[in-house]
Amino acid sequence: MKVLLIGQGAREHVIAESVVKSNGVLYAYMKTRNPGIAKLSKEVKIGSLNDFNNIVDFAKKVDFCIIGPEDPLAEGVVDRLEDAGIPCIGPHSSTARLESSKSFTRLLLTKYMIPGNPDYKVFEDMNDVREYLQTHSNIVVKPDGLTGGKGVKVWGEHLSNINEAETYIRELIEKDGKVVVEEKLDGEEFTLQAFVDGVNVVGSPLVQDHKRAYEGDQGPNTGGMGSYSFPDHGLPFINREYIPQALDILKKTVNAVKKETGIPYKGILYGQFMLTRNGLKLVEFNCRFGDPEAINILPILETSFTDICLRILDGNLSEKHVLFDDKATVVKYLAPVGYPVSPVPTEVTVSEDDIRKLGGRVYYASVSEKDGKILTTTSRSIAVLGVGSTIEEAERIAENSICYIGGELFHRRDIGTRKLIQKRIDHVKQLLS
Repeated sequence: MKVLLIGQGAREHVIAESVVKSNGVLYAYMKTRNPGIAKLSKEVKIGSLNDFNNIVDFAKKVDFCIIGPEDPLAEGVVDRLEDAGIPCIGPHSSTARLESSKSFTRLLLTKYMIPGNPDYKVFEDMNDVREYLQTHSNIVVKPDGLTGGKGVKVWGEHLSNINEAETYIRELIEKDGKVVVEEKLDGEEFTLQAFVDGVNVVGSPLVQDHKRAYEGDQGPNTGGMGSYSFPDHGLPFINREYIPQALDILKKTVNAVKKETGIPYKGILYGQFMLTRNGLKLVEFNCRFGDPEAINILPILETSFTDICLRILDGNLSEKHVLFDDKATVVKYLAPVGYPVSPVPTEVTVSEDDIRKLGGRVYYASVSEKDGKILTTTSRSIAVLGVGSTIEEAERIAENSICYIGGELFHRRDIGTRKLIQKRIDHVKQLLS
């Protein structure tokens, strides 16, 4: 199969690897030249991800497309490609509103009585905002649209009084026409990514990401500094009973969005959940693989990735077609010094052969290749993956692999360690006691 992959990050690098591993012939459309994806590709085209005419023209030579990042999905790249007769792994813009509009998602779950919503309110003007804030002080203010993981402000962390909250809410209403204000949840987050063929929803191993920049969960939020999964495909602080509950929320949402829009949802649906003392809550949906969470699950996929994609397109996917190895995974991201506040771009060196000898794998993220040199941008640069029979083995492989990457970069050494995982276990015990 000839497969076009759109996007250029580490998430797309692991998708590219999965396509080639399952005997697909890879074509890549990227904004900047990712050296890992380029090495796997038969043909590469560099261009804007907003240039749909260019994308459609390049896609005419392939059997189907996979869209990695969220922005093209929200802007309607699947609509354009399918109008040109090119099938896609990814939702139409109307169904991608599950990610591109937080108000759409909250109101959809309410309308169709799907569990998981926190207490929330959607504001389209400033009427009743002050009254609401006076009775709901512990809040999170969320922009309605895509913000690249930024823009959410939390009471007590970014907002210290009602005036600051009102000012930010007004700013977002003026910008987007609406804003979502939610209760601040206390709990432990986890991710469930699922393959969706329009009707059938098949889950994958649970993953936990780490948003804070520095060790011990300190510092500002980032796009994700690393993540891990366990050999039993669960997490030690999430009771097994919550996994089918989370999957049921995904299934009910897929049914609801088809009823609401008239268009079946096809592609990947990512549910970010939080286990709280009041049960399972939905933090957000993403309409594509997570980054870094895709790097945890795709390398341990035992079945053919391209076969799964074809079954998504044909609408005949089932659990027997999606099998994962019973392995632990740990992903650690390297980022330029100063990230995310004042990152300093740098040249990096990577000894892939030495990393491979250790059992590790490298996935290039926000870097570009020029004249044989790898240069970072101002975002996360390189993801390193360790896979092992135990979480300790996977963490050791990931950490040791980083010794073979040079440049002014930093990473969180504590991701995947027993000490940090025990902190999660203790937190849930305290919450539920």
